[in-house]
Amino acid sequence: MKEKLNAIKEQAIAQIEAVSAQSAQALEKLNDIRVNYLGKKGELTALLKGMKDVAPEERPKVGQMVNDVRTEIEQVLEKATEKMKRAALAGRLSGEKIDVTLPAKMNVIGHRHPNTIALEEVERIFVGMGYEVVEGPEIEKDYYNFEALNIPADHPAKDEQDTFYITGDILLRTQTSGTQVHELEKGRLPIRMLAPGRVFRSDEVDATHSPCFHQIEGLVVDKGITFADLKGTLAEFARELFGEETKVKFRPHHFPFTEPSAEMDVTCFKCGGSGCRFCKGSGWIEILGCGMVHPHVLEMSGVDPEEYTGFAFGVGLERIALLKYEIDDMRLMYENDIRFLKQF
Repeated sequence: MKEKLNAIKEQAIAQIEAVSAQSAQALEKLNDIRVNYLGKKGELTALLKGMKDVAPEERPKVGQMVNDVRTEIEQVLEKATEKMKRAALAGRLSGEKIDVTLPAKMNVIGHRHPNTIALEEVERIFVGMGYEVVEGPEIEKDYYNFEALNIPADHPAKDEQDTFYITGDILLRTQTSGTQVHELEKGRLPIRMLAPGRVFRSDEVDATHSPCFHQIEGLVVDKGITFADLKGTLAEFARELFGEETKVKFRPHHFPFTEPSAEMDVTCFKCGGSGCRFCKGSGWIEILGCGMVHPHVLEMSGVDPEEYTGFAFGVGLERIALLKYEIDDMRLMYENDIRFLKQF
């Protein structure tokens, strides 16, 4: 029995040493040796099962010998495994060397959309004047989108706006002006608000039109508000947005929800008013519509027009971005072309 145990030990150690001399990828072979000699069906286990054939007085001695051989094989296996693991790690580290002198990889980060830049600039200007930025629903009732803004069902102005109706009374808003009605109905006066948001009209897509675009509605309601306040506010806005030398002019116009109404032009910030391709030689660029809030609009929203007056204005966000950043085609704003967006 002793000779057989020694033969098993020497055979196992020889196999372990042969495997440990191979590459680090031979670690699995060491596990196979462990199973062959020390596993449930290994050679040492088979010897222990044959202990019934050993004389009773010899069994403790034989059992101790088997355990000693098992321990010795386990120690040799452990040393060989540790050695091969170190070799595998060294080989991996050698192949994964990092040259710390190489330039770092630049993180690719996104760019703000020109609409976002323009909106943040407009909000900064008006918040600095004491305005509050508010939001209104994009899915709106016909009453708030038209009737409460002095545009009844038979009003000609209603035909001028191609509207997306969901039901007979529910629609996608065509303007952000309905937000002023929601704010007026709250009865918290005075009001100085700015309402940016998406609007929807059934327009054909081209260089200057889109079925979904953005407007910014402004409203001031207080005691003693006059058209002079409107002119002064918008003139300051234009100077802040386009430069200190910017001048403005107001042309009479008509909007159902304001009276009197006007459109505001600014001097061309490209040529300073002398005339160029950008302003089509006129020296002026139309920028927004405005006017004094119609007394009937105040009345329908529960505000006494004898006590309070106000002004409102609306400007297209895309128009500001197109002008400010000299973009020729509105479609570029929605195509998500990184070559375009990374310029901002």
